[in-house]
Amino acid sequence: MANSDTVLVVGGGVTGAGVARDLSLRGVDVVLAERDGLSSGTSSRSHGLLHSGARYAESDLRGAEECIQENRILKSTAGACIRDTGGLFVQLAADDPAYFERKREACADAAIETELLDADAVRETVPELSATVERALWVPDAVVFPSRLVATNAADAAAHGARILPHSPLESLRVRNEQVVSAQLGGTADETIEPDYVVNAAGAWAGQVAAMAGLEVTMAPSRGVMISVAYDQCEPVLNRCRVPDDGDIVVPHDGEVVLGTTSVPASDPDDCERADWEVETCIEECAAMLPPVADAEITRTWWGVRPLYAPDEAGQDRRGISRGYSLLDHAMDDVENVASIVGGKLTTYRRMAAATADLVCDRLGVAADCVTADRPLPGHDDPARLDEYVARFDSRGPTDADIVS
Repeated sequence: MANSDTVLVVGGGVTGAGVARDLSLRGVDVVLAERDGLSSGTSSRSHGLLHSGARYAESDLRGAEECIQENRILKSTAGACIRDTGGLFVQLAADDPAYFERKREACADAAIETELLDADAVRETVPELSATVERALWVPDAVVFPSRLVATNAADAAAHGARILPHSPLESLRVRNEQVVSAQLGGTADETIEPDYVVNAAGAWAGQVAAMAGLEVTMAPSRGVMISVAYDQCEPVLNRCRVPDDGDIVVPHDGEVVLGTTSVPASDPDDCERADWEVETCIEECAAMLPPVADAEITRTWWGVRPLYAPDEAGQDRRGISRGYSLLDHAMDDVENVASIVGGKLTTYRRMAAATADLVCDRLGVAADCVTADRPLPGHDDPARLDEYVARFDSRGPTDADIVS
């Protein structure tokens, strides 16, 4: 039986869609509002890597453990939203062998499965890798198609009573007696909602949404470029085994690979520069691992904005900001019925949604547990059905434009 309380989820990326799904499966009445098509902010403007956790293992053990756990869950529940390619952390002659060993040891600490490959074995896997490759570490990375993942989460939420409102931007929040009492939606919705609880899942725009309720959420977004080029001789994800830097990931698709990425501070996520040097640097650095991409035909180029939360670190190098997530209960800021879920990675969206739904249910007195870890997403075994969901919610983005029909 549905709960009589209404939760407004602001933000239709993968986290917001995941929150809407989780809450609706617990019988909560949900309205999800997104200013554009679903996933249009960050989720479908990424490089589409389903992390194994290995990228951050030596710098963030807890985050790595969360990634590998969620990686396994998504591989078992998300079906054709995932392409299970495996991944390689490649050490070239110019790379520090001690860093490679730290990576390997950290993966073991995080319970991330690995396999050591010598140079010959690596070239058997990817024949056109750089001649300077010395060894590689196999890890269970994969590729995720975010347009499908967001849409199927939204479809399951809708099937359980949620109202999904793309192209319905939040225009204002009215606060009275330490409660949000109304929310004005524009666009195709053009209506006033009287929510019992509000979840701010607006990603890089979370600070702007929070400000409507007189709250402060300090985001430190950074932009990054992705370039998809025509190339069909790479099956696993390639990661340069060095401290994370520009142009160190190659993500395979069918007949293309996505090269990523840069990290440049972005003061306004709606008005980011698109600099030629980012494209040139990314191609040059990725070609150090996989030389043929230097001259491959570029099929599309796009920029995304990382939703980094950094209340104490906004002046630092944004590559050093944690990719972990934070759940902010604004009752501590004197607005009792608002929470913000910020930071994190696409790989950990389900865990972020579960934590958020736990908090909301606690506040609303709903006694229901999370079921998303074991429940397959609708259409998971039917790519055509998934793509129908994409069309329904207008969630198609550049990350997987070559995959989604």
